[in-house]
Amino acid sequence: MSTDPAATRCVVEPDKDALADAVATRFVGKLVQLTQSQPAVHVSLTGGSMGAAVLERAAAHPGIGMIDWGRTHFWWSDERFVPRGDDERNATQSRRALLDAVGIPAENIHEPAAAGEGVTLDEAAEAYAAELARFGTDQRPWPQFDICFLGVGPDGHIASLFPDRGEVRVTDRAVLPVRDSPKPPPERITFTRPVLNSSVRVWMVVAGEDKAPALGLVLAGASYLSVPAAGAHGTARTAIFVDEAAAAEVPEDLIDPDY
Repeated sequence: MSTDPAATRCVVEPDKDALADAVATRFVGKLVQLTQSQPAVHVSLTGGSMGAAVLERAAAHPGIGMIDWGRTHFWWSDERFVPRGDDERNATQSRRALLDAVGIPAENIHEPAAAGEGVTLDEAAEAYAAELARFGTDQRPWPQFDICFLGVGPDGHIASLFPDRGEVRVTDRAVLPVRDSPKPPPERITFTRPVLNSSVRVWMVVAGEDKAPALGLVLAGASYLSVPAAGAHGTARTAIFVDEAAAAEVPEDLIDPDY
């Protein structure tokens, strides 16, 4: 096994429930640690059933009250351009699962603009990039995410970066509008690869046997243009949390239960 601390490694859990519990426990523990040691902590969330399940388990975790929510900022790596509050929106799922249940200042929840709010898709993407820039650094016009959650589609997509599309190639912008998405709804906004890959920790959460082929390609070093998840890396940690059903093609030497 590689000794590189940022090398991609897999943590395998028996099933989806155990996976959600394990990731939620790690998430809460890391937020407790980070909010006690840093003035600000930035987290990029994702959507999907596992993204929501992790947050639901986090909300019920006994350590949740030890997190300093005033120091914690939440973002989304992509969002569906549908009306605010729509069940299709990742932010709606995240709010329902965790964010509305704990004392997070409203200004610390950075939700992209929604359809029906008087802005176009392009304007929503530009506004989200401007919001990122408010928390940017000298090195980049966006915050460095302490934790970046990503789901992985059966086609290997992450955020709304889909295989063999132009968005996955863009490196000179932080946020992009997405039209004619291969997965509905068709209009979305997404972070670009440079934003994702500047994260300290990239945590991919992958469940289900339909994800096994894509995960196998990721770990085999496939081209990120064809399998965008293969190009996702954190600067300190790149972890794939996976259930046994999705781990069918994971090489034994990449499994590290202690990672």
